[in-house]
Parts: sequence; C-alpha cells; structure tokens
Amino acid sequence: MTTSPLFPPGLLAEHQIEALAAAGAVVSTTPAAPDQHLVQPASLDLRLGTRAWRVRASFLPGPNRTVEACIASQPSHEMDLSSPVVLETGTVTIVELDETLNLPASISAATNPKSSTGRIDVFTRVITDQAREFDFVEAGYAGPLYLEVSPRSFPVRVKAGSRLSQIRFRAGQSRLDDAAHLALHRRDTLVSGSTPSIAGGVALSVDLGGFDRGLIGYRAKRHTGLIDVDTVGLYDLHDFWEPLPLRSRKELVLDPGEFYILASKEAVHVPADHAAEMVPFDPLVGEFRVHYAGFFDPGFGASEAGGTGARAVLEVRSRDVPFILEDGQIIGRLLYERLSERPKSLYGAASGSNYQAQGLKLSKHFRPD
Repeated sequence: MTTSPLFPPGLLAEHQIEALAAAGAVVSTTPAAPDQHLVQPASLDLRLGTRAWRVRASFLPGPNRTVEACIASQPSHEMDLSSPVVLETGTVTIVELDETLNLPASISAATNPKSSTGRIDVFTRVITDQAREFDFVEAGYAGPLYLEVSPRSFPVRVKAGSRLSQIRFRAGQSRLDDAAHLALHRRDTLVSGSTPSIAGGVALSVDLGGFDRGLIGYRAKRHTGLIDVDTVGLYDLHDFWEPLPLRSRKELVLDPGEFYILASKEAVHVPADHAAEMVPFDPLVGEFRVHYAGFFDPGFGASEAGGTGARAVLEVRSRDVPFILEDGQIIGRLLYERLSERPKSLYGAASGSNYQAQGLKLSKHFRPD
C-alpha cells in the first residue's frame, strides 16, 4: 500500500490517474509506445505482459491463494507473448499484465474489457491475488494483475503490449441512486426520447427499425480466419459477419450460442463530470447478456466533443433458450457515476477514440462496408 494525493470522492479523471501513477500506485515495466494513449478521460488501458498460461478452466483464487498458485494446481501450458500468439476460440488463457498496483487504502478499482475487445466477442476479466470476484480490485491492493482471455467467436492474435482491458479508480462512493439518475437526466438529458425508465440505472431499448442500408445488426459467422487485435481497418466484415436486414415484423430471434452486434434506440449522453457503465446481464429484461465492454467515458455522445446522436452498441449473446427481441424492447441499463474532478479532455477523436457519434458500428478492426 502506498501513500498518494487525497482525492475528492468519485471516479478518478485522467490527470488524477496520472498523479496516482506518479505516486507509485500504478507501476508499468514497459514504457508506453508513442502511438499509445493509455490514459483515457476516466480510465487506464491495461497491457498484456510477456507471460501467459493456457489453462483448463477459469477460476477465482479466493482469500488464501495467489493466481500463480491456482495456475500451478491445474494442467497448464506457459506461453511467451514476446512474439505474437494465436488464442483459439473456446480456450482459456491467463495473461500476466504489464501493470502492477500498489493502491492506497482510500482507492479501489474496477476493470472491464475495452470496446473493441467486446465487439469481437473476446471475453476478458481481470483477476488479482486473493480475489473473491472478477474485475474488482480492493482498496489498498498491492500486487500483480492477471487477465483471463477467452475468445468466443473468432480466434485472435495477441502479443505483449496488446490492450484488451481497462481499469477505473474510485475514491469512496460514486454511483448514483435512482433519484440522482433522474436529477442528472433532467439536467443533462442522459438518453433521448421520452422520460426513461430508471430503476437500478437508466434503461436502454434495442433498435430493430433499421440503420444505414436497412440493417438491424450483425451476427458472427462460424469458422472464420483470425483477428489481430492490434490492427485497425484491416478486415473485410463479410468474412466475419452476417449482416441482418430489417424485416417487416421488426423483431429478432436470438439463438443460443450465437453472438450479435445491435444498437440502442436511444442516443446516449455522458456528461463531462460523470462516467457510465452498462449492466452486462439483467434477468429482469431477458435471458441474455447484453454487454461485455461496459465503460462509457465522460463526453461520450456530448455535442461539445462531436458526439451528438451516439448510440450504445450492444454485444448480445442469448443464454440457454431462444429469445425474441422486439423493436423498442428494454435491453439494458446504464449506471452513472460522479467523477472526482472533471477530466482535461473528453471522449472523442482528440483522445484517440474510435466510437464517438457511432450508430450501428463494428469494431475498429473492420473496414467500412
């Protein structure tokens, strides 16, 4: 545990994350490349290190074990990510991240896949030593970080330095309750349309009414080539995706085992002094997972950052049974959190963002159709 500057309650903004790192709470073994923007308006990108292990099954260490002890207790194969490695679908790989933490007692953290990771159906979650849950780092944690990586639809090529996940740092309590969500919506219009449903977050509905070229979404193909996670605009989307055309009934049957890219009907707005996160699975709205990569940075969808009209892209996978989605059906909820301080920059092209002002949009790896 380290001492650090004292921060007001809330999620830490980029300049506060930089101060936290300067105080020794975040340590990286490899300097950032010139073209890497690691610090985002309210998060830090995490990079893969050189050590990785193909394991038989996922796990949680629990309060008395380290991650490496868990790896040693089951069949595994160690890999060196100094050179690119292909991770096949259906496999589970544990990667030691380049960043380690030495958090002060007042700071906790949460992690989530990056947007581009979720949109190619790569399931990731961060594990710490003595972890009782995934994607959560207890206040005062000192130790390494590991990333569980499991490609679901497409094999992927990764290497040391690849960025699949991101971390947010939190001082005290920052999440809004329902009354605060409603007050913020009245102040800043969090989602377009009529007064939203607010119950454990702000409801979003699915748009099956058609986007450009009459499409409602995409379904991942089976038996495709691999995707290099560090590329931009390299792949023909038709080699990996089946476009889903608008139909007269404006509905879509989600088949178990299939992966879909859809979009929200509402335009989403994240004010500059807040951030948001999508709840990945809500049993109240259906038996499907709606989002892998749930972080929305300050300024997403904001007019001052060139984001007017931005939709939430939904990474959808049905669970055990086929499920019918209808146009306008509630499909997920956004939870907003206060920032400790306003960030110096907002989500947008200036900060290297790929999805500002998006509609129905695949990951950055694919060329526009």
